[in-house]
Amino acid sequence: MTTTQRIDLNADLGESYGPWQMGDDAAMLALVSSANVACGGHAGDPDTMAATLAAAKARGVTIGAHPGYPDREGFGRRVIPMAPDQIARMVACQIGSLLGAAALAGVRVAYVKPHGALANLAADNADVARAIARAVRAVSGDLAVLAISGTALEPAADAAGLAVFSEIFADRAYLPDGRLQPRSQAGAVIDDPGMAAARLLRFLDSGRMEVAGGGSIPLAAHSICVHGDSPHAVAMASRIRGTLTAAGIALAPFAA
Repeated sequence: MTTTQRIDLNADLGESYGPWQMGDDAAMLALVSSANVACGGHAGDPDTMAATLAAAKARGVTIGAHPGYPDREGFGRRVIPMAPDQIARMVACQIGSLLGAAALAGVRVAYVKPHGALANLAADNADVARAIARAVRAVSGDLAVLAISGTALEPAADAAGLAVFSEIFADRAYLPDGRLQPRSQAGAVIDDPGMAAARLLRFLDSGRMEVAGGGSIPLAAHSICVHGDSPHAVAMASRIRGTLTAAGIALAPFAA
């Protein structure tokens, strides 16, 4: 490792809705360099979006749109059967909602990162990946795409002429094919901050991600995600930030 190595640390934020509160956004915004803000699909509403954007602006945190299936009860973690054109319209409208709130707040939205089941589906379904990329491009070609590393969304966004960045997950286990281990399986969620930070250091040193069952696979990464809805999110992000900084790795947004 060298002192010039850089990586982004992102979190999914703005996931409250009305009186229902999710996560500690204020604490997370003091730790991350990029914030994926819910756009009213799986979570979020106009007031929550406005508050999250203002808080991110005050902290100098780069902002991304975080569209997902309109499934509040399932937190966007269930696939809703939709044709690719329907997905494109859904994603475009959610991005547009956040852009409207951002215009009022006087902040810039720099990228788009699909949420939950939508992101997982786009990882392997090229039609869904192309629909998402098409929606982003139609809203603004200046928006970048943050995609799960090694998935179909990367080439789809690149083919659409968008800037593409890849992410890995600090708090999720990986399968040998590079996909996230399903949450329904034991060990899929990593809740030990020290274990997660140590795994990230090994990854950044080798470029290889450890997988369930043993072994490792090569992945590219411009950003590391910590899920803001986890009860361990603040402790996880704090430990990772401290560990990486101590190792001489600078935390900086991938999209300025």
